Amino acid sequence: MITLEFKLKGKAKQYRVIDEMIRTAQFVRNKTLRYWTENQGVKLVDLYKQCAIMAKEFEWAGKLNSMARQASAERAIFAIQRFFANCKAKKPGKKGYPQFKKHTRSVEYKTSGWLLSTDKRCLTFKDGFAAGKFKLIGNRDLHFYAPDEIKRIRVVRRADGYYAQFCINVEQKEEPILTGKSIGIDVGLNHFYTDSDGKTVANPHYLRKSEKALKRLQKRISRKKKGSSNRRKAINKLGRKHLKVSRQRKDFAIKTALCVVKSSDFVAYEDLQVRNMVKNHKLAKSISDAAWSQFAQWLEYFGKVYDRTVIAVAPQYTSQDCSSCGNTVLKTLSTRTHICGCGTTLDRDHNAGRNILAKGLKQAGITLNTAGHAEINAWGQTELYSLVAASTSKSTD
Repeated sequence: MITLEFKLKGKAKQYRVIDEMIRTAQFVRNKTLRYWTENQGVKLVDLYKQCAIMAKEFEWAGKLNSMARQASAERAIFAIQRFFANCKAKKPGKKGYPQFKKHTRSVEYKTSGWLLSTDKRCLTFKDGFAAGKFKLIGNRDLHFYAPDEIKRIRVVRRADGYYAQFCINVEQKEEPILTGKSIGIDVGLNHFYTDSDGKTVANPHYLRKSEKALKRLQKRISRKKKGSSNRRKAINKLGRKHLKVSRQRKDFAIKTALCVVKSSDFVAYEDLQVRNMVKNHKLAKSISDAAWSQFAQWLEYFGKVYDRTVIAVAPQYTSQDCSSCGNTVLKTLSTRTHICGCGTTLDRDHNAGRNILAKGLKQAGITLNTAGHAEINAWGQTELYSLVAASTSKSTD
């Protein structure tokens, strides 16, 4: 499943109709959730029936396409299922009990209620709201995909306009080209990441660089009268700035992950619990700005696309253990150099990267013999992992 996004270009009154569609979808989702709280144990089919009842009870709810109402009900049931899954897994902290939504920003259609033009550059909504025809602004081409491959369309409202996301049921695969290289990646705040070869990528600090502008825009909002049009304009400007920062961060994560995966056959990275790490209020802003979780998600995604092995390893003791002899050398967070009694002196993150790579190879079932080649081949790719083992023999001596 891939998602292609286009900006919707229409008239102001059409955007107001989309706002009504989003509010209706929010109402349906909250109403079905209310039904579940009063009748626990109901299934998705029961919520579908409630959608039909709502369409008859509320005339404006009936304007929304029937499958769009069902998609809103699915959002409620997914929240319920996630809550029970967290309870079953005994997840620490809050389990995420389903909440009623107040600020929904999207509405989702399935295979009906919309129509693409013959040139696939315009999108028309055909349900009771009759939002009309919108021009699709973007550089992706929908001609490559059959109409039945488009399973859902999601309309999203953002600070800078309205967007249509096409969820297409195709498998994206690229022809793998072996590089004979393997790396372990240690993410950090000083550098975005340091790999097992000692190479570093600078941390862009997008939020930090934009803080002055964000504070200035926030101050302008506080000076405007509540409920005034000037205040709404000021809020929109602040939203646009935050949106730009988030897009910069996402673009950096995607390009960096793609570069890592295309240049390596085997990638090991730390499986960090970022949710717990941001509880440290002194580092929370910097950790959030680094977007480690987003980077890890794109590593996993591109690993599947390019048929690479991407493994997440436990982060415990990767910074404290010596990558050469295995002895534990305790260090505080401010100690940036690893100095071991065996004579190894490395940058702290470089040492961690080597440990992460060794952990990843062990977790994948790859061991090294005296010749520096893989003895166990978990996937049957002897040539690939022989190259991987040879390239990492120096790190495990």
